[in-house]
Formats: sequence, structure tokens, C-alpha cells
Amino acid sequence: MILLRTLFPTAALMASLPTAAQMAPADTLADHTLDQVVVTGTRTPKSLLSTPVQTLVISGDDIRKADATDLRDLLSQVLPGVEFSYAMNQQTHMNFAGFGGQSVLVLVDGQRLAGETMDDVDFARLDMQNVDHIEIVKSAASALYGSNAAGGVINIITKDAAATWHANVNARIGRHGQQRYGLSAATGGNRWSTALTASRTAADNYNVSSGPNPVSRVVSTIYGDETWNVSDATVYRPSDRWKMTARGGYFFRQTKRSPDTPERYRDFSGSLRAEGRIGSKGNIDVNYVFDQYDKSDYQRIAHLDIRGYSNVQNSLRALYTHTFDAGNILSAGADYMHDYLYNSKLSGNTRRQDSFDAFAQYDWTITDRLETVAALRYDWFSDGPVSRLTPKVSLRYTPFSGMNIRIGYGMGFRAPTLKEKYYNFDMAGIWIVEGNSSLKPEKSHNFNISAEYNYRNYSITVGGCCNSIRDKIGTGAPYFITTDDMPRLPYINLDTYHVMGLDATLRARWQNGLSARLSYAYVDERLPKDKEGHGLSSEYLPARKHSVVAHADWDHRMSKWYALNIGIDGHYYSGVDNEEFADYYDVSRGTNVIHYPAYSLWRLQMVNSLGKAVKLTVTVDNIFNYRPDYYYLNAPRTDGTNVMVGLSVDIDKLF
Repeated sequence: MILLRTLFPTAALMASLPTAAQMAPADTLADHTLDQVVVTGTRTPKSLLSTPVQTLVISGDDIRKADATDLRDLLSQVLPGVEFSYAMNQQTHMNFAGFGGQSVLVLVDGQRLAGETMDDVDFARLDMQNVDHIEIVKSAASALYGSNAAGGVINIITKDAAATWHANVNARIGRHGQQRYGLSAATGGNRWSTALTASRTAADNYNVSSGPNPVSRVVSTIYGDETWNVSDATVYRPSDRWKMTARGGYFFRQTKRSPDTPERYRDFSGSLRAEGRIGSKGNIDVNYVFDQYDKSDYQRIAHLDIRGYSNVQNSLRALYTHTFDAGNILSAGADYMHDYLYNSKLSGNTRRQDSFDAFAQYDWTITDRLETVAALRYDWFSDGPVSRLTPKVSLRYTPFSGMNIRIGYGMGFRAPTLKEKYYNFDMAGIWIVEGNSSLKPEKSHNFNISAEYNYRNYSITVGGCCNSIRDKIGTGAPYFITTDDMPRLPYINLDTYHVMGLDATLRARWQNGLSARLSYAYVDERLPKDKEGHGLSSEYLPARKHSVVAHADWDHRMSKWYALNIGIDGHYYSGVDNEEFADYYDVSRGTNVIHYPAYSLWRLQMVNSLGKAVKLTVTVDNIFNYRPDYYYLNAPRTDGTNVMVGLSVDIDKLF
């Protein structure tokens, strides 16, 4: 929903085979909007200045300044209108300006991720150590990316393998046993290069206490976890016209809710990609991806690792682009995916689905000041079967230098997942969750408009959007088959769901090393109802109407051997009311409206650069010691100020 073009200063250089990963940070704000290359909004490289699709970029420089561990950690600091709350088992759920995680497509290098936890991807597997930058399209992108992109796309662009030798080790510690260790190494030659990254994180369980007389269930223990994340990328260039990339990755997470039976989450991934030129005007990109995400319970006494969930995706993608003499670009492509799902909570335990899509896009530069992009996509899913045709059109108008106006329309859709169609399980003795094989796909219409003005060291962006979603998929009111039976919680199609959003961002950078950013987002969410007129009662927190994100930092080099960066980040969320069951284990007691008060969290960080190789970072998180009065399911998971100390060493720069 928002608008924004870029929150952060970045720039890019395109090599002979242009990709969005080939970028370098700029030194001045005046440069950053001119040359940044993005791919997510059009699936082809475009200058951020000229793209008709509203795109937000979080640069690698700002990821480093945020000292973020994973995607949740980063977005919580830098993006207004985004809040992470928690489900009943403390799995993370994202609200993206009125859209839940199941309607926001998270990609890594343009590829979907297998697996989900409570409707969201596993954010812990999205480690920030190997990320070059992140591109965000906050509007319906189903015409380019299909199902689950109705609320937008978050595309994580990883670092390409470097041709020069580089090695880094880093560590950070904090309260509650928080630990983070990282290693990255890269080397290569004229034709090949390779890069390896590895990280480990850990945090202990800790107890929290709430005030008296809570009106709904409160949390008494915050569960920590342990993760391992390893990835490798190898690039081979057989000629100046072709580039081959192989990637592989392994992820492991363990959560100790029960000492004798910890939960385990694993992911295995690999991909092969070929990019090349065809003639003087054409480019082709072919990619195969394997991704497997598993969940299991480890019984320590018996030494058994019992798997209850496995999602395996095999996908093949092909994209061809042709650039005409006038600069107009035609893009056409197709994707195929075989999706295998094993879940002990599914009816029948195992489900399979094939999906296919074909799409075309035309980028027409009418004049130097006017450009439009139109796209059309067809999707087909074997389970149902379900098919959908979705269009998208965007327009950029530049009335004068430094000013851009963008207008867009996109049709979105979300096919019901296999879980939503075939779930049938006892949810911790609370209710029986029932799938619905007759669910209809969600259909949506998204309109957005934004205006951006850049002048010297200042930039301001304002934007707005309107979304209307029909046949919203959610859970209806619990019902009983018999009076002594557990209640049933069915998946159903709900009434039309409306979301409107407004936002504004002001950025500035001065020659004395000081830079600042202030962003505001407003979300008006009209929750759907079921056929009986009941409101959507959810364990997830609705969108907060108002949110503000502020950032300021100061860079100064004291001497040849010492430089200092001091930064402060803060975000504010307005209060929100949510209808929740008074007792999840006895729904006959009805519901209560819980008020989640407004809150603000601030972080102060000081980065000391010692020579070229060593950085010592001291971070004070939650500097005003905020603690919620009641630790409801969706309350912020903080119990006060946390001081973190980190050290990073570039080994190759020591000599």
C-alpha cells in the first residue's frame, strides 16, 4: 500500500549482464534516486528513477547500519505500516499494512520459499548476512508473481559471488543468552567466483509477568531458539555473454517449548541459473529451484526425530526479454512448479499440486517524461482445478526534473492453500480446524498513486492506495456438532475486505555526515464478516491505524585509524482493539475486546571503526525500558532494555 520509491541512499552500476545485485552505495542523497537498479516491479532491470512501478529499496548499507539478524528484525526497524505479532504457539505473523503474511509474497532472488508457519514464511531462515539489498513492491503484483502477491512482494536480493578474496567474522551478544555468530568468505578469478556464508544464533527462554485480571490469555514464558544458516553461491562465466550460477543452502532452527521434546525446523535448498544474451537485443534467464522445508519433534529420551510436516517444491522458470530500437521492452515468461505437502494434520496426510503460469509484459517509453508498463498473466493450479487471469498497468509521469508521479492498477488473487482446503486436526485441545475443499480464490482490485520530489539533499514522497478483496479466506465462527464435542473452526470465504492506506516519507542528508529519515503510514482496515454477520475474530492482530518510523545517524572520521557512526532508530504504533475469545479452551464464554495500547520503541547504536578491518558495535535496544502491562498473544515481546555488543573483523583487510 504505500508508495514509496526508496527510503535509503543507494546507487548502482550495471555490468554487461545487468542484474539488480550489481550495486554499490552512493555517497550523496542527490545520487541515490538516479541510478538504483531494481527488478521486482517489472522482472527486468530498471532504473529506480524511471520505473513506473512504485518500489521501495532497503540498501545493504542500511541493513548493516540496522545490524539486523533476520527479515523480521530489519523490517521492524525501518518500515512503517508493518508489525510482527504472534500466534498461539508464538510463531511470528506479519501484518503488512493490512495484509497478512499469506497475502504478501516473500522471495529470495525472485524465487518462492517452501513451507509456512501459521500462514507466514519462517522469517528466521531469512538471514541478513548475505543480503545485498531488499526490494519491496507495495501493491498487487499477481500479474507478475501469481498467487499470494495480492498485498505486495518482498524480494531479498542476495550478494553475488565476488571475484576478489574477502573474509569476515562477526559476533554479537545480548540479554537472555542472545548470541549471534557469522562467517563469510569469497574468492574467485576471471571466469568463476564463489561465496560462502554461515551464521548461528541462540537465545534462552525467559519468563515475563502481567498485571492483574487479564481479559484474555497471557503469555508467561517467551521462548528462545537456536538457528544455523549456511549458504553458498558459485558463479561461472563461460563467455562474456553467459553467466551460470549455482546456489545451495541449509537452515536449522530448534525451539525448546518442552525440554524433552524440542521442535525442529529445517530447510534444504538448491538452484541452477543460466543468464545470457541472444543476439544484440535479447536476454534469456532460465532457473531451476529445489526447496524443502520440514518440521519435526525431537524426543530426547528415545533419540527419535519425528517429522510431522514436509513441503517440497520443484520449480522451473524461463524469462525472455527483447529491447526494441526505441527502448521499449517486451518480456515473456513461464513458470512450472510441483508442490508436495506432507502434514500429519491434513486429511489424508499427503497432498500434491502442479501449477503453471505464463505472462507477458510491455514497457512502452512514450516520451522522456511519460512511460507505461502493462502486464497480463495466466495461472493454473491442478487441485480444483483453479485458474485466473490477472492484469496490471502502471504509469510514470515526470512533469519536470526531480518530480515523478506514478499511478497504478493491479488485479490480485490468492488461491486457497492445500492447508486451507484439507486441514483437519485438533489444535491443542482448543478446537478442530476444518479445511474446506470448496473454497474460492480471493480476488482483489488495487489502485495506487504516489508523488516524489527530489531536490539536492532532500527528498519527499507521498502516496496512497485502495484495496478491495472479495471472497477473503479466513476462519469462521466456531460451531458444535454435539454439545459435548470440541468446537469446529472452519475455513470459509468471507465478505468483501477493504484496506486503504496513506503514507509519507521525508529524507535528508547533509555534508557534515548527518542524515535523517521520517516515515508515516496510515492504514484503514475494514474487517470482513461471515454469512451470519459475525466479525472476523482472529488470533492475529489487526493493522494499527498509525505508525511512524524515524532514523538519524551521524558519520565522522576522527583520524586515519578511527571513525564513528552514531545512529538512533524509533518506531511508534497507535493503539488497536481486537476481538478475542475470553478462554480459547472454552469458547462458550464468548469474546472480549482487548485494547492493545499505543507504544514506542527506540534503539541507540554506536559503531566504532578501528582501522580498515575492525568494527566494534554497541547497541542499546528499547532505551526507554518499555514493557507491556499484559503479555497477551500479540503484545510486543520485550521485557525492558537490552544492551548488545558486537564485533566484526574483515580478515582480508588486516594485512
